[in-house]
Formats: sequence, structure tokens, C-alpha cells
Amino acid sequence: MFDLSQKVVIVTGASRGIGRGIAEVLASRGAHIVAAARGDHAAGTVEAIKGAGKSAEAATLDVTDSASVEAMIDRVMTRHGRIDVLVNNAGIARDQLMLRMKREEWDEVITTNLTAAFTCVHAVLKPMIKRRAGRIISISSVVGQMGNAGQANYAASKAGLIGFSKALAREVASRNITVNVVAPGLVDTDMTKAVAEKAQVEWTSLIPLQRLGTPQDIAFAVCFLASDEAAYITGQVLAVNGGMYM
Repeated sequence: MFDLSQKVVIVTGASRGIGRGIAEVLASRGAHIVAAARGDHAAGTVEAIKGAGKSAEAATLDVTDSASVEAMIDRVMTRHGRIDVLVNNAGIARDQLMLRMKREEWDEVITTNLTAAFTCVHAVLKPMIKRRAGRIISISSVVGQMGNAGQANYAASKAGLIGFSKALAREVASRNITVNVVAPGLVDTDMTKAVAEKAQVEWTSLIPLQRLGTPQDIAFAVCFLASDEAAYITGQVLAVNGGMYM
């Protein structure tokens, strides 16, 4: 079940946290992973995947630079001749109350979290359309569904991914390309570990399952949507949040 053998999968923001979890789980199901991140930050992810006897390569990528994205896609196509799955995972947060938020804090988050998804999709669509096959999966957030004080920029970017994906799903369905979204809730990553213990307890109290998610929880959802078993699912948002938002 959920066999991804021979699939070429690009995961952006694959250096740590959710992105690394996605890369490792999809690799465990047979996919060849192109772990994309700035500089050599994805080297650890690739090393872990290869250490488990699976297939991966690192790709230097700045998702905010269209030339960097196009060059990376060209390299993957030259080497492998196909791109089966794109996972738009790269993202940042620059939290601030609206009254204090600077324009550059807004622009940086929108550019990295939303515009970059457009750039990556734009680059992979031609080869996917030519093959009449593909999976595009974007990582949104529960914040994009329910909002959160101090995160107007982040919420806008993550909600934008949902609208973008639904529109795109309608455009490319006739080419056998599916487009879906996974919306994580609160996930146990380096970012959440840096938050005070009291805040973590308060967050957990909002989750019916009474725990934070793990990167693997998110990765298993992505694995399903990337698989042949999800061939009839498109334009959907799969919420993986322990019941935090119903």
C-alpha cells in the first residue's frame, strides 16, 4: 500500500522538521527524494535517507528566486527525465501584531510561503502535463483555516495556498494531475520546542487528541496523497491537527 517506487519526488524545505519527515517517509516507500533547501542544509536529510538504504539527493534551492527554482527543475529533468510529485513545504513565520507588523515582514512571509509555491508549480507543470501525470501537494496550516492573533501574514499565506491549490486543481485535472493540501495543526518541531513549556501545555489543551503532532503524522498524509490510491482525490484539504479545528 502507498508504494512510491520509481517516483521522483521534490520536497522543498527538506532540511528539518516537517519537510525532513516528509522526505524520509516518502523515501521509505520507495520514492527517490530530491531534498531541496538553501545551501547544503538538506545534506543531513539525504544522509539519513541513504543510511536507511533508500534513495535521495540534495538540491540547493532558494524558493524565492525563480531562476534558482527553474535551474533546479532543469537539473532534475536532465538527470531523471521526470518529476512525479512536488511537495511545497518551504515556509517561514515572522509573527507580529498587525499594528506593529512591518511591510517587509508581510512581504517576506507571502513571498516565501505563497509566491514560492506558484514559482515551483509553474516550473514543474510543463513536464507533468507532457507526461499527463503528476501530484502537487502543498503544506498549509490550521492557522490558514482558523486564523491566529499575531500571524496575519502567516495565516494569509497559508490560506492563499488553499485557494491557489483549488483553482489549480480545476485547471490541470484533465491532464491527470492532482493538486491537494495538507493542513497541519501544532507539530512537535524545533520551532515549538523553543516555546515556553507553559505555552505548549496551553496549546495541547486546545487539541482533542491531547498531544502535538509529529512530522511523521504529516508525512503519512502526504504519502497517501502522493500515492496511486489517491488518484481520485483533488482540490482537497486534508487537515492533520488532532481535532484542533473541526
